[in-house]
Amino acid sequence: MTDLLVKPAKNGNGVVHDITPQSAKWSYVGFGVHDVKSGETLRVDGTDDEVCLVLLSGDARITASDLDTGMLKGRRSVFDKIQPHAVYVPMKTGWQVEAGSDVELAISRAPGIDGKHPPRLIDPEKMSLETRGEGTNTRYVRNILPESEPADSLLVVEVITPAGNWSSYPPHKHDTDDLPGESYLEETYYHRINPGQGYVLHRVYDDSRDLDETMAAEDRSVVLVPRGYHPVGVPHGYESYYLNTMAGPKRIWRFKNDPNHEWMLG
Repeated sequence: MTDLLVKPAKNGNGVVHDITPQSAKWSYVGFGVHDVKSGETLRVDGTDDEVCLVLLSGDARITASDLDTGMLKGRRSVFDKIQPHAVYVPMKTGWQVEAGSDVELAISRAPGIDGKHPPRLIDPEKMSLETRGEGTNTRYVRNILPESEPADSLLVVEVITPAGNWSSYPPHKHDTDDLPGESYLEETYYHRINPGQGYVLHRVYDDSRDLDETMAAEDRSVVLVPRGYHPVGVPHGYESYYLNTMAGPKRIWRFKNDPNHEWMLG
């Protein structure tokens, strides 16, 4: 199995993923997923990382410093046609999630800088929505924590791709600190598949092909993108969801398309 494909844990303690910069062998992005059973509480102390908590599904009350969201009524599934609740937590700030029903919680992490942004609820109704691509390249984007919203390092977005379509396509990369043309950002993809027995094909490759991996990413797996282009193909009969976490030395998303495939943009 490639080191870029991280399968969900089966340890029974609710921790589905706990990816750190050390385990990913890079510098910026950490990512976790926890299943929190109804009535349970997950408490985490503050660290040098800022955090974006994404309530993928379920009902939960989230507290951090002076922030208390009350009980949030979340989605039943990531494939519901609505945006998620999310909470931004600055560095050095502990937080807790009290589950009012079974909860699937994503935890995006990246280095804090000064912690000047206070904890806040990210209102689903204010998340910008986009339709990208056309034809079998169409996908639907929900911007949870884009660069237009305050944070130190994190960028967080979720994408729905219909059956038979391609996503993150034409292939693009963001692995070179060469602004204004391209920014360096590490990235994780947390994949969900509907129905759950399916898979997507996720390729990660660079121009030299020193890196060239094609993976069958099944439900609840994570693909690490340390560098290179990273398109996703969705088979007929299955719907794709993924949550992206990105971070790097500068909080800006500028990408370069694979010149071999950029022609299709016209």
